[in-house]
Amino acid sequence: MRMMNIALPKGRLGDKAYAVLARAGYACPAIGEDSRQLTFVSPDRSVRYFLVKPADVAIYVERGAADVGIAGKDILLEYAPDVYELLDLGMGRCRMCVAGPKGFADDHARTLRVATKFPHIAARHYSARSREIELIHLNGSIELAPIVGLSDVIVDIVETGATLRENGLDVLEEIVPISARLIANKTAFKFKREEIRTLAERTQRSLAGKPA
Repeated sequence: MRMMNIALPKGRLGDKAYAVLARAGYACPAIGEDSRQLTFVSPDRSVRYFLVKPADVAIYVERGAADVGIAGKDILLEYAPDVYELLDLGMGRCRMCVAGPKGFADDHARTLRVATKFPHIAARHYSARSREIELIHLNGSIELAPIVGLSDVIVDIVETGATLRENGLDVLEEIVPISARLIANKTAFKFKREEIRTLAERTQRSLAGKPA
């Protein structure tokens, strides 16, 4: 069997995804050791894991450094990497939403100012509604933008909505539900089709609580 290269996102999502993959028969004990390693190879050399920033997983897969990876749907929608989306893992569920001050009313007579970390998603959303907007690309503390008058609304990921409520903001519109996806490199899928299909099938069984 040829070695499978898997890109995992660092953090809680990666931990959950690895647990599912381990139950599916792709365990790598070294990944649980306390170390600063970024790559881990299973004892039988059937699988190698990379730990990368969540936003970078799709790049590693698209470029062929990894055969498969776990990436959020938000990343896939924002950057549109040329990869195959194989499976919805149902992990890290949240929503991409438009949010703004409580009672906000959109004045269509002027350009809407939208602050976001996801300019492509926001642009497509408002373009579909023929709404003229000014995009303000921020990297953090998106909720602050409408509070201090930098923007009218924000487009961001919402999990529980607690941060919005604490800052006097409400969800105004849901754009799309978000969850983690199993993705594959297109060339790897051609040459490791059997291995990748088997991994996807075993992962799906693991998610369902069935033996691999």
